Amino acid sequence: MEQTARSSRVLTVTSPLTGEVVGTHPVYAKEQVRATVASARELAPWWADLGFSGRRAVLDRWRHDIADRVEELADLVRRETGKPHGDAVLEIGLALEHLAWAARNAPRVLGRRRVRGTLLAAHLAGTVEYHPLGVVGVIGPWNYPVFTPLGSIGYALAAGNTVVFKPSELTPGTGRWLAESFARVADHPALQVVTGAGDTGAALCRAGVDKVAFTGSTATGKKVMAGCAETLTPVTIEAGGKDALIVDEDADVPAAARAAVWGAMSNAGQTCIGIERVFAHTAVYDEVVAEVARAAAELRAGADGAADLGPITLPGQTSIIGDQVGEALASGARAVVGGERSVPERSPFADGVGSVVQPVVLVDSPRRATVQTEETFGPVLTIDRVEDMDEAVARTNATAYGLGSAVFSRRRGMELAARLRTGMTAVNNVTGFTGIPALPFGGVDGSGFGRIHGADGLREFCYAKSIARQRFTPPVELTAFDRERADAVFRRAIRVVHGSRPWRRG
Repeated sequence: MEQTARSSRVLTVTSPLTGEVVGTHPVYAKEQVRATVASARELAPWWADLGFSGRRAVLDRWRHDIADRVEELADLVRRETGKPHGDAVLEIGLALEHLAWAARNAPRVLGRRRVRGTLLAAHLAGTVEYHPLGVVGVIGPWNYPVFTPLGSIGYALAAGNTVVFKPSELTPGTGRWLAESFARVADHPALQVVTGAGDTGAALCRAGVDKVAFTGSTATGKKVMAGCAETLTPVTIEAGGKDALIVDEDADVPAAARAAVWGAMSNAGQTCIGIERVFAHTAVYDEVVAEVARAAAELRAGADGAADLGPITLPGQTSIIGDQVGEALASGARAVVGGERSVPERSPFADGVGSVVQPVVLVDSPRRATVQTEETFGPVLTIDRVEDMDEAVARTNATAYGLGSAVFSRRRGMELAARLRTGMTAVNNVTGFTGIPALPFGGVDGSGFGRIHGADGLREFCYAKSIARQRFTPPVELTAFDRERADAVFRRAIRVVHGSRPWRRG
């Protein structure tokens, strides 16, 4: 079965590296999105009936195909996003790790298992298993156009669903490449792609899918939820973050500084789980600032192959970055690396080329400055002094977001991590939770809800099927209208099993 729908409208994608056209793609209108979902609905029984082993065989072949063509895919990701080629390869490799885990572990996580009953239900035997929802819609981001959507696509497919994927309008070529790769190894397209901008994503929400998995900004996530609410379509939302890294007084400061710079500057800071704030204990604050400044100053953003950071991918984001940095500096912050000159003054994408923002490290930023409270999504890092870890925890949690976080401490890492109101925390590393496929990924509060990855991620795309089978006829039947004797026995049983003291006659 071939993917349904073509469009007279065209989406033209230009590279932020050169301004050259990377590709043209159809814009799927509402009717065409519905047709694609209907096609996926027809294929859903076939894909589900393959069973865990049959689906694993297909997903393993898909993984091999991607790995064999990793350089080709990484080149495309670089052209569409501007990120360094090596970073694109890293992203793809992590995605393949998750794809392998999902395919291998789906039977254990989702297969039928026995559930114990109670004394009052001794005649019943319970089982629970997880069935696929049917068709899952995935709306993916542009900043990690392989790793992030595959965290939903791979797990949804392993769970037995067919998938309709709407990639970002900035990276539609990557999305179509993934679907074409899947088509090379599968008899039918259990993964299909619809391309376009926000209208296409809105149409997918209303096209009759059984669930939508969205990754993007908090503002857009609210729109996705509103659209899905019209049909009570459940959603998983992975939205923005304002992640913090805490440095305790006993931390390995050089390691913490290296981690902070990578977390803040990799992918030009365009990472939802990137580090945007550092809270350092006063005993090590000066050393942290010096180490971070030294490491960040060695980095260079540019469009050439030797640059450490690529350009800003999203049109308009440069002005947001510049506004936040300018406001902070005007309010008393001090730049120890970069400054206002690091952010171009010209209109972003005036000539089709992405703006290049050099690394910025700020100290003494006011707590209420937007660079401290709102997602920056650029290579900007703030460092603040705290008197103790209680203050560090309080300031980390004092945000509308709750996605990721990091703690550097030799003695108290796990204790501090448990106190942070975030869905994920890395101890003595950054973003380590992305590299363990068994760990669930997601946030709380303004960062969204639901989980991808791990057992939670597999179950996110299923419904639980509970079965209670009668093993023998009970001596007293409670589920009948003629149960006068049964009621008396049941009352006594309640007092014996749940009463505050042993039951005695009289």
